[in-house]
Amino acid sequence: MSIIQLGFDRSVVARGSDAEVVGSPTAKIQLLADSSATGGALSTVRVTLAKDADGARPHRHDGSAEMFYVLDGAVQVLSGRDIVTAERGDLLVVPPRVAHAFAAARGKSAELLIVITPGVERFEYFRKLTRIAQGEEPPETLRDVQELYDTYFLSSPEWDTARR
Repeated sequence: MSIIQLGFDRSVVARGSDAEVVGSPTAKIQLLADSSATGGALSTVRVTLAKDADGARPHRHDGSAEMFYVLDGAVQVLSGRDIVTAERGDLLVVPPRVAHAFAAARGKSAELLIVITPGVERFEYFRKLTRIAQGEEPPETLRDVQELYDTYFLSSPEWDTARR
């Protein structure tokens, strides 16, 4: 058994009522706890997707696993080359270096708790996505920060077919 020494010694309490919400009208991201708040242990957000809304395009994280817990509704998740539909109460964990994406399942909305571990400082990444969605920054600027946020964009014919 390995023991990881984390860089924090107090419980982290993130109040939903105080959390910043970013995103778009169809994909809202509630910023709960970033890596700096948890001593690198994890980063977590709550994502609300409107009916049929896209969440994240195919990408991978080289240094972190990503957990998706479905709080409500149903979500499609790309995991490698597989498309998994998860519903309320379901949990899916994607290991590091595995392609993944997510979106509300066809005809459904979804609410997810997403945890990345070990944590990566990601709140500014979500703010950047919001600025891109609002036309304040060009989408190409994401390429410049892939390494910073451990988010490497990929293509996936399986995902493209599933989301048509």
